Amino acid sequence: MSTDYRLLVREGPRVARDRFGSLERGLAALDARVTALTDDSRRDAIDVGFRRFEPVAQVVARVELSGPQRLFPRVHAGVDVRGDGSAEAWVGRARRQVVAQEEGESPVAALRRVLAA
Repeated sequence: MSTDYRLLVREGPRVARDRFGSLERGLAALDARVTALTDDSRRDAIDVGFRRFEPVAQVVARVELSGPQRLFPRVHAGVDVRGDGSAEAWVGRARRQVVAQEEGESPVAALRRVLAA
């Protein structure tokens, strides 16, 4: 059985993978990637003729953390970075649930709080 936590970063057509030995190291790497992505994620609205996609509706990048089991990981969570520079944390695999942020809390801090419980 693997004890690694896997970090998967999807940014447009690019996919990057990394492994970490602990949940805390994985969350630290997730935090660093989300911070870097939110700094340069600004996009314009996309108009496809019959529908307009505002920047807040566009997922520019998705950073996922899963593990330690490979087949049915105990942790499957991540952060979606939107086209307006905002970020939203979630947990779950097939049924993702948005993690509610408390006042003054970053999406990654909210994710840490939920995963620690």
